[in-house]
Amino acid sequence: MDKLIIRGGNRLSGTIPISGAKNAALTLIPCALLTEEPVTLRNLPRLADIDGFQHLMGQFGVAHTIQGQRPEDFGRVVTLEATRLTGTVAPYELVRKMRASILVLGPMLARMGEATVSLPGGCAIGNRPIDLHLKALEAFGAHIELAQGYVKASAPDGGLPGGDFDFPIVSVGATENALMAAVLCNGTSRLINAAREPEIVDLCRLLTAMGAEIEGIGTSELTIHGAKRLHGATYRVMPDRIEAGSYACAAAITGGDVRLEGAEAEDMGSTLHALRNIGVEIESDKKGIDVRANGPLKAHNLTTAPFPGLATDMQAQLMSLLTRAEGTSVLKETIFENRFMHVPELARMGADIETEGRTAIVRGPVNLTGAEVMATDLRASMSLVIAGLAAEGETTVRRLYHLDRGYERLEEKLQLVGADIERVGDD
Repeated sequence: MDKLIIRGGNRLSGTIPISGAKNAALTLIPCALLTEEPVTLRNLPRLADIDGFQHLMGQFGVAHTIQGQRPEDFGRVVTLEATRLTGTVAPYELVRKMRASILVLGPMLARMGEATVSLPGGCAIGNRPIDLHLKALEAFGAHIELAQGYVKASAPDGGLPGGDFDFPIVSVGATENALMAAVLCNGTSRLINAAREPEIVDLCRLLTAMGAEIEGIGTSELTIHGAKRLHGATYRVMPDRIEAGSYACAAAITGGDVRLEGAEAEDMGSTLHALRNIGVEIESDKKGIDVRANGPLKAHNLTTAPFPGLATDMQAQLMSLLTRAEGTSVLKETIFENRFMHVPELARMGADIETEGRTAIVRGPVNLTGAEVMATDLRASMSLVIAGLAAEGETTVRRLYHLDRGYERLEEKLQLVGADIERVGDD
């Protein structure tokens, strides 16, 4: 198993290309199930989760081809063809590896009239039930049965009629599943209190490019007029706002000056606002974002929330940055109940962090020192890398399979801007 070796203290300077968004790509890929025609996705990141999802799609008979792939390129162009689906079952051995697999349920049900999907496995960062996914599909006319660890969904003869669903709490995944089902319903459907994340907007734009009719894109109320069929499309995956925010924290903690090429500031409002309050200089244009940290960092209180609030996926990275800020910062996690698992690992590096329930108190600045640490989830792994870049001495980060789920060739990108970081095989 690989590990990362980071020798901290280098100031990051230069340009980092931002990859396509993992969280968007994982909901764009299953859109191929909605049509017999090819769907081509550009700027698809090379990630373990993407490869796993494509393997799942192959379970249904979906073919995929990779175009013009060069080893030196970030991202790739992939065409998915679901001309004839050969199965409607997503088995446990595939679904258990990635919770996003549940996103095949809506489009498969809408096109084929049935779908059987294994219940996802446990999640390290907290409970993520799929009850809202199922209730939304029931509101569209689906019959749902839970049996032997599987969700078995079926549509009435003639297809899903469509309907209205009011989410009692905002759910990104349930909004995505419901959207993909609604576009092939026989009638008009409404989603009320729908998630507004940029990745939802990206999904709506692809569906629109495929011939769907959706009103209210970017708002919390979506109206979807069902179509008899959708056609193929070519679409570019949006840039990854979480990757960009992560590298912004890496630049800031080293007092660096980094250009995030391709990042879109309008998708990152809360993250950029937090960074400015911490004392980081941010400038943006149509082609990217410039991040500079010349002076001392300042303590700042943060609370995660659904978009347009601060993304829970940025909490761990900002916590690492705040260990170097002057004063006491309070971070409140409102999305997941167990998302402070990186705190003990940061403490091994000298961080002064106290947790109580869903609140973390960070006292700084501290002088971080290198240590052997272990990743517990995707974003936690990045927080340890960020801390390692600023730490004195050598930091070893283990369990890189977490990191590889969401950051495309991370060590190569950090090497581009002067980080002393390398991936080595574990002895």
